Amino acid sequence: MNKKHEQGALREGVRLNRPVFFSSAIVILLLGVLTVLYPQAAQLWLVRVQADISRVFGWYYMLVMTACLVFVLWLAASKYGRVRLGKDHESPAFGYASWTSMLFSAGIGIALIYYGAYEPLDHFLSPPQGVGGTAEAARQAMAITFLHWGLHGWALYALMATALSYFAYRKDLPLALRSALYPIFGERVRGWIGHAVDSFGILATLVSMVTNLGIGALLLNSGLNYLFGIPASPHILTLLVIVMMVVATLAAVSGVEKGIAWLSDLNVRLLCALLLFVLVCGPTLHLFDGMVQNIGDYLSGFAGSSFNLYLYGRARKWLGEWTMFYWAWWIAWAPFVGMFIARISRGRTVRELILGVLLIPLGFTLAWLSIFGNTAIDLVINHGAQALGKVAQSEPPMALFKLFEYLPFTRIVAGITVIIGFVLFLTPVDSGTLMIANLSSQGGTGEEDAPVWLRVFWAAATTVVSIGLLYASGGDFSAMQTAVVLCGLPFSFVLLLYVRGLVKALAEDVDRTEGS
Repeated sequence: MNKKHEQGALREGVRLNRPVFFSSAIVILLLGVLTVLYPQAAQLWLVRVQADISRVFGWYYMLVMTACLVFVLWLAASKYGRVRLGKDHESPAFGYASWTSMLFSAGIGIALIYYGAYEPLDHFLSPPQGVGGTAEAARQAMAITFLHWGLHGWALYALMATALSYFAYRKDLPLALRSALYPIFGERVRGWIGHAVDSFGILATLVSMVTNLGIGALLLNSGLNYLFGIPASPHILTLLVIVMMVVATLAAVSGVEKGIAWLSDLNVRLLCALLLFVLVCGPTLHLFDGMVQNIGDYLSGFAGSSFNLYLYGRARKWLGEWTMFYWAWWIAWAPFVGMFIARISRGRTVRELILGVLLIPLGFTLAWLSIFGNTAIDLVINHGAQALGKVAQSEPPMALFKLFEYLPFTRIVAGITVIIGFVLFLTPVDSGTLMIANLSSQGGTGEEDAPVWLRVFWAAATTVVSIGLLYASGGDFSAMQTAVVLCGLPFSFVLLLYVRGLVKALAEDVDRTEGS
């Protein structure tokens, strides 16, 4: 967004939403300061909370994720799918190519690189059930990985984006989390109920961004260690966090039309190039076979795995550390990703948005996980690369770079991957910072973004919390993972309210149109 447009937005009345801004800012900065000052106590408390949530609410997470998936599939197939997210004859705000690339980049981020080889290897060597290191464990590992990254999570983004864009562009309400609750609470969404929803949405979004930032710092630190011997330490991670957030802030300040759209296009090209390199230089025929088998295993066991709580055996702890974490992470990401997708989806139909979100990024995601996961498992099970498996379980961020040792041009590819990781980190964080700033402001229209100073403030707050949680977990990922689980649970109730509000509003809209 250019300077003239931003000044116009301010003249139209974009201003600070004081209750939302101050309540969320105080809570977030307090969290960051306490974790910096009392890292050991913070870590103990976070670990205890994660265990309790997984034990008490595991069944609830499973039902919520599956219910949201069933709902968006029904919505796309129903008569409501043809409702346009805008005026009846309005054309899309972004071209199809730019729209799909921004869908992809906003929803995935650097986590795909981090987990691409590590997660399948970990499930293969330490499965929740059965003996690790076997052919059956390999099939189970890929099916579990597909479950964690598959349709369930993308359905949350589709639900959130559909609800927010419908009320913003069809009902002319602000592009804010509270707006989708209007059919339920009416004008009360302009009061404390709306302030509470937007404030907690900011908290969930920021913590999910912190997780993304922590993964990015760990991955880049491992890459620099692999290439140049730079040691992995909390101090190096802190420096990386600051550098990454400075660059992300500059991108966020430039706005959607410039920085974010350009970075999204670059991300897609770089990731496709890396994926094709591994496919061609790895066991190509084996990887094609693997993709077909993985999809079959995922679909054939879909219903059972969607409700599998590992009721008996030793897998309950595994469930909390993996599946429950993923479900909470998807929920925590849903406010910002859904709001960002809504921001770029004006003029699309409900059906087009849902199918686009469910199928376009998902196809690439599953291809990536299949190619990297099967390459890594094949090396361990068929080519004696036990060292790769040990690294994946003891030092997860290094697993990808260790994998490159079995492919040509190792150091060149590792260096390019560090660059890709840095660029891929930027898009979700700068778009997330922009959406948080928009949530803490009010006035204007759905296309107008918050002022620059507000984006800079939230970028700084994200940095403080990231550093605090890194020190709370001694420079690893555990405290950030627990914070995501803590924030994901309360926002899941808001998602269920969105389902109710969206159905009510769509029914009234379509009935009125058909009756006229």
